[in-house]
This record gives sequence, C-alpha cells and structure tokens, in this order.
Amino acid sequence: MMPAKPSERGAALLSVLLMVAVLAVIAATTLDRLTLSSKLTSNGNALAQARMFTYAAEAIAVARIEDLLARDAAQTTLEGDWLGKPQSLPIPLGSATATLRDADNCFNLNSLVTDADGRYLANATGTTQMTSLMVALGTDENTARNIASAATDWADSDTTPVTNGVEDDAYRSATTPYLAANRLFAHPSELRAVKGVTPAVYAKLQDWICALPKSALSPLNVNTLLPEQAPLLAMLFAPGKMNLSTARSYLAKRPSNGYGSLIRFWAAPELAALEPTSQVQGQIKLTSNYFLLNTQVSFGELTLAGQSMIVASPVPAPARVVWRSWGHEE
Repeated sequence: MMPAKPSERGAALLSVLLMVAVLAVIAATTLDRLTLSSKLTSNGNALAQARMFTYAAEAIAVARIEDLLARDAAQTTLEGDWLGKPQSLPIPLGSATATLRDADNCFNLNSLVTDADGRYLANATGTTQMTSLMVALGTDENTARNIASAATDWADSDTTPVTNGVEDDAYRSATTPYLAANRLFAHPSELRAVKGVTPAVYAKLQDWICALPKSALSPLNVNTLLPEQAPLLAMLFAPGKMNLSTARSYLAKRPSNGYGSLIRFWAAPELAALEPTSQVQGQIKLTSNYFLLNTQVSFGELTLAGQSMIVASPVPAPARVVWRSWGHEE
C-alpha cells in the first residue's frame, strides 16, 4: 500500500476539521433552541399561573361586592374603605395586589348614543357632557366639541355626520385607511381611533372615561364620587357652567353615611341654582352597579397587570365578570 502523499493527508485533515466545525454549529444551534424552548415553556407556565391568580382575585372581589351591596340595597357608600385601596393577596413565590374602583363614576362613551330598536342614534346630551368634561379637564371648547361629535359618529349606526362630526370619509384618507365602527365602544382605548384624539388628548381623558355595556347616560353614584372627581359632576351641565371648586367643595361636604336621598342631594343651593334637567337628575344614583378591578401579579420574572369589569345588577343576582384584559409590565 502506497503511503499517503502530504497533500492528501492535508486534505483529509481539512475535511475532518470541517466536519467538526459543522457538528459544533449543529450542537450549538440545538442547545440554543433547547434553551429557548425551555424558557418559553417556563414563561408560558408562569403566565398561566399568574392568570389563575387574577381569577382568584376576581372571585374575592365578586364576593366582597355582593357583601357590600347586601349591606344596604338602597345605597352604596364608602363604608368599609373599599374604594381605591390596594389589597395584598398572599400567593406562593410572588406577590399580588388588587384594587377596586367604582366603574359607574366615569364618562360612559356609550352614552353618546341611544338604542332605538337595535339602531344607535346620536344622543345630544351625551355629546354635550363629553364636551363639558373635556373643558373641565382643560381642553379648548371648540376642540372638545369636535372630538365629542366625532366620537358620537363613531358609535352611531348611520353614516351621516352630526354637526362638527366625521364619518367614513375622514378615516379613508388616513395612512392606513379604516372605517368608523358604527357600534358601541367595546373598550375605552377604542377612543384613540376617533378623529382628533391625539395621544395627548387620550392621556388626559383615559382616567375619566369608560365603556359600559349599555347606551345610557353615565350613572354617577354621588355617594362614592370623590372630591378629586369634581369634573364628572361639572360635566352634567353646559361647558363651564359649574365651577370646579364649587363641585369639589360640595362633594367634600357629603355626609359620611351617604346622602340617603336624591332629594337631599339636589336640594343644595349650589346645585338647585344650576337648574338641572330631569334627564340629568335621572342619571344620578345612590347605588353602584359596575366595578373595575385592577390586579397586578408578580410571579417569578413575570409581572402581569389585569383589569376586570364586574357588574352587580340586577340585585340580588350574583355579581359577574363581563370582560377582562391583561398586559405585561416591564
């Protein structure tokens, strides 16, 4: 057998080295994918566990709401220090907090329309109240009126613009064309799609608006409306008609056990002088039907923020969750 030439031995060595390099790349890729797969599985398990904890928080909140309403069917008050107070929930290998808000005390975007046998028609009172709220929050009245009208056209069923409003043509010309929804708002964040609602406008409004699953004027509970929520009381009247300091002062004087009577609430000179319409008087309540639960669950390296809308009407039917949403926090 002839000995291998030096050039042949070099080629063989090069081939072996090439094979080793290829095998090393394959091994590294396989290990990397295995690590990624393990991480994804771990994150998926953590996410599923965190969601289970939010379900548990919802169950606790539903039970507490039912106890709150059973205490006094005639009125929902601040008794029990339940409003806006973060509650810690014990969980293994992490932490969780839950905060309950009165979701009646907000501007209901779906009050911009009324339901007429399945068709949604513009509601001038709701449009005016949204304008008043925006003015109370520091927005120019003309800008506020245009946005409120555009939001009304977003929710109503027809394709004819209301005064100062816009319909499909205004959205077709966008960089990414789309159409008006022509249905009730499903979530307050949907307002960001409405003509004229810039990020700055939405940032100013997002803590004051909601999308209750009904086209009714915002059902404010004056037994739980806080002084710092004075713009919601001012929005019941024409833009600028009710002074914010007057509204704040009146809410601060609320009896500790609630008003007990709507007559007692409206009898105050500062309100009677404003001559509220019967429609406005009818939207003021002493009870609450909607509650918003905010949860934050930290589990392992994951932090999950959630929101759940709970409805407790009609009493004595069990309270129930009507929608929920989740988002990760950095």
